[in-house]
Amino acid sequence: MDIVRDVPVEFLTDEQAAAYGTFAEVPMRSELERFFYLDDVDRDLIALRRARSHQLGFALQLCTVRYVGLFLEDPLEVPWPVVEYLAEQLRIDDPSCVNAYTARRQTLYDHAWEIRKAYGYQVYEDREAGRRFRTFLHGRAWIHAEGPVALFDHAVGWLRRHRVLLPGVQVLARQVSEVRTAAERRLHATVAGATRRADPALSAELVALLQVPEGKRWSHLERLRRPPTRTSGTGMAKALERVEEISAFGLGRLRLAHVPPNRLAALARYGLGSKTPNLARAGEPKRTAMVCAVVRHLEAMAIDDALDLFVLLMATKLINPARRATDKERLAMLPRLERASRTLARASRVLIEQLRLVGGSRYLFDRPR
Repeated sequence: MDIVRDVPVEFLTDEQAAAYGTFAEVPMRSELERFFYLDDVDRDLIALRRARSHQLGFALQLCTVRYVGLFLEDPLEVPWPVVEYLAEQLRIDDPSCVNAYTARRQTLYDHAWEIRKAYGYQVYEDREAGRRFRTFLHGRAWIHAEGPVALFDHAVGWLRRHRVLLPGVQVLARQVSEVRTAAERRLHATVAGATRRADPALSAELVALLQVPEGKRWSHLERLRRPPTRTSGTGMAKALERVEEISAFGLGRLRLAHVPPNRLAALARYGLGSKTPNLARAGEPKRTAMVCAVVRHLEAMAIDDALDLFVLLMATKLINPARRATDKERLAMLPRLERASRTLARASRVLIEQLRLVGGSRYLFDRPR
């Protein structure tokens, strides 16, 4: 029931660590109805207590472990609306009677043990529960590219759903950190291993991109990161050369189908956000994995940049000039069209008049005498 809080947790803020395993705020109405509603099984177990204070205190411990994930050292450290909500269900007119529940310390422990046995709660150190929890945690860390706080929250949620009592905050945080580290090492080893299997020399070729040529300010990788900026034929040629240079590594042959795409994307983002000297100082296989992920990402970016530049060139150098030339020609033809229209109008009037006259003459000849 004790929660050790004296050891700082590096990725949790002081507020997050303090809120662990407690009522950080008053539960919402939906949470009250979900975690603090007493069904028939709950009521039958609560009814075994004779004193009204014990009934309400037992209900508090029962619903607290559902909501928080552990038994509180002081069962009365709950928001008062929770006490009132449970008292209303138990038809207890005076909720303040619960203050007498903590008079005998042994009663709290006895009730906690009874709740654990009746509802199947397990301790964190249980071997089978620990195995299932580690399986979940390792799978979550491998599949989802999320931060340590998010993984910590998912770990708490899993323990609550599977009725495993929460450990101390630093114990769980340490395990989350270890699992994330193991997932990162697995990712680095997998990507670097796929690189070596595709071509034993490919790893060295990728790492060579981190070197700064003599007399230059930027490494080869920094140069490949920079997209063409000039909207011209020369810029288009450089964009195509960039695509060709990156594609020459042939990273499409790497067999990484079993690696989650979001993990590769996160690794590429991390590499792109790191300076070249930091990448060069990284140890193996992390360095090869990061450079590989970055180059794979740059290949897609280079193709997109070349296509965008091609569309821009087509619009500015070909389509727009042709459209302007067409507009000029149409404007130049307007006077001729106006003259032709007047001629056509005069001819139409003469034709209509002649047809009218022909129609009238036919009527005179065909009329009976």
